[in-house]
Amino acid sequence: MADHYQRLGVSREASADEIKRAYRKLARELHPDVNPDPEVQDKFKEITASYETLSDPQKRQNYDMGGNNFGGANFGGGFSDIMDAFFGGGGSRGPRPRMRAGQDSLIRIEVDLHEACFGTERDISVESAVVCPKCTGSGCVDGGQPTVCNVCKGRGETQQVVRSVIGQVMTSRPCGPCSGYGSVIANPCRECAGEGRVRARQDLHVKIPAGVETGNRIQLSGRGEVGHGGGPAGDVYVEIVEAQHEYLIRERDTLHMSLSVSMSAAAIGSTVSIESLDGPVDVQIKAGTQSGAPIAIKGRGMTRLRHGGRGDLIVHIEVQTPTKLNREEEDLLKKFAELRGDSVAHVKSHDGGIFSKIKGAFNK
Repeated sequence: MADHYQRLGVSREASADEIKRAYRKLARELHPDVNPDPEVQDKFKEITASYETLSDPQKRQNYDMGGNNFGGANFGGGFSDIMDAFFGGGGSRGPRPRMRAGQDSLIRIEVDLHEACFGTERDISVESAVVCPKCTGSGCVDGGQPTVCNVCKGRGETQQVVRSVIGQVMTSRPCGPCSGYGSVIANPCRECAGEGRVRARQDLHVKIPAGVETGNRIQLSGRGEVGHGGGPAGDVYVEIVEAQHEYLIRERDTLHMSLSVSMSAAAIGSTVSIESLDGPVDVQIKAGTQSGAPIAIKGRGMTRLRHGGRGDLIVHIEVQTPTKLNREEEDLLKKFAELRGDSVAHVKSHDGGIFSKIKGAFNK
């Protein structure tokens, strides 16, 4: 087991100053804030214990004479006070400002697909922190002002001397009576209790640009909560939530919809009117259109946010096979099949059709 001298890397004849310098150097290298490794932290505790023994003349003499002082350090001051002295925490901080910036706020607005495509405007009412109308943010009654704290004399902190492993150390702490502000409000405003702000509802006007989608945020600078002491307000972020449409499905700037057509309309071709976001639009179904075939209608999709222009509307055709036929309809279809020479069914090769789609799905 290494002894106290070996831990600090000094000889048994080392002076008190040499021991102090060795410990300070090791403490800076092994401090948990510098190296959080558990093994290093254990070593840090060991060198601290060694320094506590060797820095005390009585304990060092006892150790040199064969006494066992490998126990933990026993500081007169708190351990954090010692670290503050080493790493700058004990320096003067100065008074805290009473006026602080306010927090940002987040609200969510639901828009339908039409509003998301073309943009819209909303007026909303939210509860927030606003400047106290009674004291205009000072926190004092009748136009008064905070007075200098008679304990810390305006410094916002008090100092005290604590005993540590390196001797007596001067440490600073926030002043209790003034909470570190350096001043006190003797007569606080009755409206805001000295905080300089109150809760109230305020109206916001939100411009929602064309092309937004769920998750997009609109920033309203300076419309958030006013800070303590009437400090500058934060921002409001309006997050968009897009409501689901009845039959249109969005994929970025492309819209998709499913259109059912009869078997005869798909076979001989037809023109069908559908309702898009722009109003009625005609869909040209070519003769022989198969079920699942997509028909693109240019420029009838979503507006592209920040880029302009619009995507496409893709109409996916679903050919409906009749399930209930009367005798006349059944005879006509049989005659039609005979005229075409249609067989009941045939097996397709691997080159295309539904088999290739299924295979592609399994290979993903």
